[in-house]
Amino acid sequence: MQASSEVLARKYRPKNFDELVGQEGVAQTLSLSLNSSRLAHAYLFSGLRGSGKTSTARIFAKALICEAGVSAKPCEECSNCISLAGGSHIDVIEMDAASNRGIDDVRDLIEQTKYRPATAHFKIFIIDEVHMLTTQAFNALLKTLEEPPEFVKFILATTDPLKLPVTILSRVQHFRFKSISQDKVINHLAFILDKEQIGFERDALSILARSGGGSLRDTLTMLDQAIIYSKGFVDVASVTDMLALVDPSSIMSIFEAIFARDIDALKLKLVELREYEASMVIDEMIVFLKERLFANDASFSLLLIDRYLRILNDAKSLLGMSSDGEFVLLLAFLKMIEAQKIKDLDEMIASLSSGEQKVAPKMVAQSSRDETPKQVVEQDRFTTLQERIADRNYALGECFSKNIRFISFADGVLQWESCAEGECKEALRHGYGAIRHLVYEIYGEGVSIENKPCSKLAKQKPQELPTQEQASEIEANDTSGSMVEDVETLASSCVESCNGMPPSKEVDGAAILDEAMVQKTIELFGAKKVTIQSKI
Repeated sequence: MQASSEVLARKYRPKNFDELVGQEGVAQTLSLSLNSSRLAHAYLFSGLRGSGKTSTARIFAKALICEAGVSAKPCEECSNCISLAGGSHIDVIEMDAASNRGIDDVRDLIEQTKYRPATAHFKIFIIDEVHMLTTQAFNALLKTLEEPPEFVKFILATTDPLKLPVTILSRVQHFRFKSISQDKVINHLAFILDKEQIGFERDALSILARSGGGSLRDTLTMLDQAIIYSKGFVDVASVTDMLALVDPSSIMSIFEAIFARDIDALKLKLVELREYEASMVIDEMIVFLKERLFANDASFSLLLIDRYLRILNDAKSLLGMSSDGEFVLLLAFLKMIEAQKIKDLDEMIASLSSGEQKVAPKMVAQSSRDETPKQVVEQDRFTTLQERIADRNYALGECFSKNIRFISFADGVLQWESCAEGECKEALRHGYGAIRHLVYEIYGEGVSIENKPCSKLAKQKPQELPTQEQASEIEANDTSGSMVEDVETLASSCVESCNGMPPSKEVDGAAILDEAMVQKTIELFGAKKVTIQSKI
């Protein structure tokens, strides 16, 4: 590590427009203005502290007074450039309006504008924090600012342009300096540390850049401190200790405990967090969630991040009403655990409403290599039909799945092979109306059903499901003529006739209350009354 008594913010202050960090638009406009000699008499630089306003003003002044002529790239070798770099040029006057804000100070400045420059082409006045001038001082400056002598240039700098009178804003060219992005700050810090021959962890630089809030000067000041504190190697542990921040690994362990719903582990983490401010812990958790979102972490879904963010923002509001930060954090952690339960319920509802998605991967895996994509899709539709029948009537669905084999679907004709016998055959006959209704729902109205004899029982005369013509005749002779009554007939016939099938699925409707998912739903919503209705 090279020893140096000069702070990094001064040592690496930009000397030309190419070295400006994060202000490419401003640098390009000023460079073109200098190269084309289209110069204004007054400029206003506004932006966040540490964004490069004063440095840009000095680079611009150097470009104006360089002995080689007005250019975006001063020579850096003439006496004017050297004296300005040392801060001792007689024709470049810098004034801090925060400490020289009165009308008398401005009058002295105006008096100096009457005299031509001693050695340079222009006499340049740089007024920093110009918004601090009094109203009387602004009024005294107006006339000179609007029509200064041809050899005078004004460069005003401020962090709060809204405090300037409109009369001042109308007399200057306004350049707005952006907040420097974290990526550019990190790259600049890495460049400086490489030049200084100091080791570092890039994650540590990321923490410094985030803490700097877009101000490069503030970030370089913290980097100076971090180099001293870390004894020559800037790492995450040293930076978080120096800035009194929670280590990212500790934040990750908090979320792991929340995912595991481990309340005891969270209480132990709260003991560790007592030495930190609760508001800072919440801010670090929000930053962590942002990083997980940009990293596309599958553990943190968009819905979950949104709920966590709302909980953390509510916790920050509670901190303003309570001095017990530890209690507020614990309450936030418990809310985040509860938010996960609602997430589980959403997943269950989604899985129930999209049954097709659960079977498609299995059917693709079972399909042979010779099957075309269309055949695979039709097989999946038939599997959906099997599931919809079982959802209506479990026993009927079992009979249908075991005895009906899909053959093809083309030109509006659904072909299947039936090998049902005994009680299953009777159940399928009684439930044919409901089956046909579900076929129409999945394959479309008007589809024809073609029942093929069972290939395994070719020697026997098959008596399976009725053909389309037989079904039409049955329907014509049926006094009900209603699909709803077909469904009711199917339900009653299975209850009475399908003795070999699981009766609990059909008879005891109240047994559904014992299902784990139903109990969890009742618990989450606090339901006081539950009504059971039969679907078939």
